[in-house]
Order: sequence, then structure tokens, then C-alpha cells
Amino acid sequence: MSASFTFEPPQFRTIVEPFRIRSVEPIHFTTPAERIAALEAAGHNPFLLRAEQVLIDLLTDSGTGAMSSRQWAGMIASDESYAGAASFYRFEAAVKDITGLKHVIPTHQGRAAEHILFAASLKPGMVVPSNTHFDTTRANVEVQGGEALDLVIAEGRQPQTIHPFKGNIDLDRLRETIETLGVEQIPFVMLTVTNNSGGGQPVSMANIRAASELAHSYGLPLILDACRFAENAWFIHEREEGYADKQPIEIAREMFSYADGCTMSAKKDGMANIGGFLALNDDDLALQCRNLEILTEGFPTYGGMAGYDLEAVAQGLYEALEPDYLRYRIRSIAYLGEKLTAAGIPIVQPTGGHALYIDARSMLPHIPVTQYPAWALNNALYVVGGVRGVEIGSIMFGMQPDGSEKPAAMELVRLAFPRRVYTQSHVDYLAEVAIAVYEQRERVPGYKIVWQAPTLRHFTVRMAPVG
Repeated sequence: MSASFTFEPPQFRTIVEPFRIRSVEPIHFTTPAERIAALEAAGHNPFLLRAEQVLIDLLTDSGTGAMSSRQWAGMIASDESYAGAASFYRFEAAVKDITGLKHVIPTHQGRAAEHILFAASLKPGMVVPSNTHFDTTRANVEVQGGEALDLVIAEGRQPQTIHPFKGNIDLDRLRETIETLGVEQIPFVMLTVTNNSGGGQPVSMANIRAASELAHSYGLPLILDACRFAENAWFIHEREEGYADKQPIEIAREMFSYADGCTMSAKKDGMANIGGFLALNDDDLALQCRNLEILTEGFPTYGGMAGYDLEAVAQGLYEALEPDYLRYRIRSIAYLGEKLTAAGIPIVQPTGGHALYIDARSMLPHIPVTQYPAWALNNALYVVGGVRGVEIGSIMFGMQPDGSEKPAAMELVRLAFPRRVYTQSHVDYLAEVAIAVYEQRERVPGYKIVWQAPTLRHFTVRMAPVG
């Protein structure tokens, strides 16, 4: 049987979400005056806004996504037994199937996995080299008296430079670090996939493989911070030679095959609202970590997660690897990037996986780094259009362990997209807001710190506009 006519397949520009929406959550519209008052009451810190005061909430993609009907079905059928629940074994089987790692230790979220791993592995003065540590990872290293060392390639610190894998670790600097410090000062090498602090940029399979071989040549393990492993797998599929015909799950399995363990926030590519895990191959280290888990998280077959959370993650890990979903998700970010670039707005190029990053230092050159341009831009987006992003700059990363200040390598505003939540019309509106701010960018004021916490200050800092 043949088609009724022949045609050239058109290239459609409309992004069709690969799901139907059957449950909706209302969002609230506010006036500029109401948003100004709300921001002042929150100490000019968007973290301290009430969610109902935000129209488009891009603060984070962590735990903010919409779950599928299959996830909800699994949650309803969950086993809530304290020890040995069937839900744990389904969760464990999914993690082992995708990662191939031997020991699976559930945690309530990614930072708990980091805390357990670093508490079991680090001694004061040790150094953890990585492409780039994100905020909680860095804090968990430093609280143990260690140093979180970022070794991303040079292109990873150049927002407008085009490179397919700007999240890659600099292998020469990694080798130099190991040779200089000695293996006894390094518990393991870490790779964050994708590289959140650097613009959601991916790490190539070649770089993962080479980092693994280098670490192993010195007897050091390789640990993946794997919270966005599926997005990284898609970029490899799209950009790296030899992977165009491979499925994301195949690519993910190869990525993990080069690692000796991973930390995971399942609130990202686990497609769940809470949960995470630590997975390891080392028997002795896993035993230490399980003992710490009992002390801080819970029994090793639930680890701070309810049975229904375990079920949601077990299903979500596979859904995050579905090609149609990944194509839609990555294309949505690129679509926004194209609109902003056409308007002249400087962004991290190429667009990343889970978020778009605006280069605030370039967009607001009248604001000195000491007045936090990324913080200023983020607040302006909220005042103009009710959009909440997050600063990835000198408020987040400027305070050093000794209390001194050092400007961050980049001043970025991250607009992180919750999974399966917003549609193309939301993205179009977001572009209009960003362009409106850009057209009045000279009016955006700098900020100063009024009060700050000694650690992870960006969550609770109080600010005030300058001038």
C-alpha cells in the first residue's frame, strides 16, 4: 500500500511537547509594583520570594518537574516497609541496569550522597579535582577541610566561545595536579555531567574515557556527579563522532562504565521531586558509606526516601533517557537561545542542556563585579516579568573558605527549566521579558550585601540596590 501523494518532509519550527497535559496547576499574575514590594520584603533575594509571587519559575530544575502517569502509578503501588521494601529492589535494579555499578545507596537528594562520600573519603588538606564543582559539592568538600579544584578547559570559561564540549576537564592540568600534589592528597577525580556551573555544558565521551584512564594510571578512582547524565548522553549522541546511531541509554551505560562510582540527585534526570543515590564499586568504601547512611539518612534500603519516591525514580531514570523527551528538552533551550541571540543578548554559547545562561558581565558592563551584575540582572528579570532565575556568579562562588572575596570566573544568570512543566508559549514570554530588560539595561542598578551566612550565602543573603 502506498501513500496518496508524495512530498518533501517539511521542517517544522514549532516545538511539540512529547506529552499531553491532563492535570494543571494555576500560576499567579502580579503587577510590577507588587513584584517590587515582594522583592524588597525578600531582602532583594529571589530565593526568599514565595513561589506564588513568581510567574515563570526557573530558579532550578531540581525537583520541580512534572511526573508521568507511569511514575504516579508506581507510587500508588509502592511498598513502604522500613527494611527490604520491594520498591527499593526495583529502584536498585534500575540504577544497576543503567550505571552498572555494584553498590547502590539511596539518599534523600544529591547533596546527601555528596556528604556521605566526602565524609568517608576526605581528610583535611585533601584536594578533589573536577571539571567544575557546583555549590553544594564545593561546600561538602570544604566542610571536610578539603579543597574543591576546578580544572575545566579554557573554552569553558569563555561564554561566547563555540565548542561542542565546553564541560571537558583539562587533562594536562589534571595530570599536573596529580603529579604536583601526589596521589595520597587526592581521594578521587570527579566529573560533573553536564557541567552546571559552566553553562550546562556537556562532557565528551572521549574526555570521560581519557580522564578515567588518567586517574586509573595513578590508582585513583573516577567519580561522576551524574545528576544530568541523560542530557549529557544526548549531547554525545548529537555532537560526538560515532554516537549518532546509538540510543541514549547505550551512551549512558558507556559513560558509567568508565567510572568507579557516582553521586546522583534524582531530582534532575531522575525525573522525581525528591531522591538521589550514591553508587560505588569499592566494597570497603561502600561499607563505610552505608554505616554513615544509617547515622544520617536512614536504613540502607530506603535511605531517606519513601517507597513511593523510590518507585518514581526507578521509572524516571528510564524516562529521562527517552529520545523524544531529550530532543524536545534540548531544543526548547536552544529555541530560547536563538531568540535572545537575535536580540543581541549575550548568552553562554552553545546553549546547554537544562538551562540557558545569560552573560551578565557582558550585558551590564556599567555594573562592576563588586556590585554583582548577575544578581542585578536576575532581580531585573523578576521585576519586569515575574521570572525567577538564579545567579551563578560572585555571590554564589565569590566567598573563599578563609572568608575573603574573589570574583567568580563568570557572572551568569541561569534560567533552569523544570522538566515537562512549561510550554513554548511560556518560552516566548520569557524571551520577551529578557529582551525588555536588555532594552533598558542601563537602568539596572548594582547591589551590595547587607547580611550573609558564612556558608552557601546565596540561599539566604540579604541585599540592597546601590544608588
